Amino acid sequence: MKNFLTRTRGRQRLHWTDWLSYLYLLMGLLLMFAPVLWLVLSSLKSEAAISEFPPTLLPYTQKMVKLPGESDDGAVAKLHPVFTVKGTDGKSREMVELRRMGIIATMVDPAQPGQELKINIRERKPVREVSVATGNYTELFGKFNFLQNLNNSVFITVMATAITLLFNSMAAFALSKYRFTGQKAVLLLIVATLMIPPTIILVPAFLIVSGVGLFNSLWGVIWPAVATPTGVFLLRQYMLTIPDELIEAARMDNASEWRIYWKIVLPLSAPALAVLAIFSVMWRWNDFLWPLLVLSKPENFTLQLALNSFQGELTTEWHYLLAMTVITLVPVTLVFAFLQKYIATGIASAGVK
Repeated sequence: MKNFLTRTRGRQRLHWTDWLSYLYLLMGLLLMFAPVLWLVLSSLKSEAAISEFPPTLLPYTQKMVKLPGESDDGAVAKLHPVFTVKGTDGKSREMVELRRMGIIATMVDPAQPGQELKINIRERKPVREVSVATGNYTELFGKFNFLQNLNNSVFITVMATAITLLFNSMAAFALSKYRFTGQKAVLLLIVATLMIPPTIILVPAFLIVSGVGLFNSLWGVIWPAVATPTGVFLLRQYMLTIPDELIEAARMDNASEWRIYWKIVLPLSAPALAVLAIFSVMWRWNDFLWPLLVLSKPENFTLQLALNSFQGELTTEWHYLLAMTVITLVPVTLVFAFLQKYIATGIASAGVK
């Protein structure tokens, strides 16, 4: 790996094409991962730090200290903000604010807490330090039923993906290995549905789901999305590369059509099925609009709908919203990381060789 990354076109020094390649790769890396890095670091900021302008990359916060000899207020020690103040001698020193009245703040030196000074707030700068707001994550569990919402999202994603793989592979098997009247018309009709925006069928789909009694049910989210034209077309194109001789040989051995489909076609189509599984997991996990229409009870909400609860009409709890967004990204990221190698294999592979 090291030799691969350090290979250059020039023998003794970097060629100009090497610099161009590294610059191109660096720009691509920044474009892909900079927003994710900003999201993760922002989820570790406090609510006040997120609202600061200009924004900062690291989670900075105001430094707070307790003055020596000061009694605690109850069970929690009283903390004071720390500022940098430039003295008459031109030297800067850290001072603690005791109280503030308008633009005048009463401040003391922590080394000399008995000597109070009146400082104009324009003549001081806050002392900032990196502080991770772990409460953004720990307090989420008290805001809503996280485990229930997670279970709903996992159930919908797993069941919808399994049914999608089954139905789409069966349709693709019929369209690729059988010859019947109207075969091309059926395939053309399936592919043509790709040009129909999903929002157009929301109302009819909602009426059907309500009519069969699946409103406010997780199955009402699953069933309308199990048949996808993209999946049928992808699997059909891949199954065309499977030699018909294998199927004919199985039929000569008295294998049933279901056995041929289950024992021969599906195992050979594993790379394409993995690609469709990745797409299906991403579609179902990130789906928001359709569950928003079908589900109205909080106990049936998915994680995406739970995210929406942090955004109110007048205020938005950005620190919780960002932390929740990071949590919802973790499962689909892990799935993609473990199965991403099948994407290139499923699309570029030529089937049985």
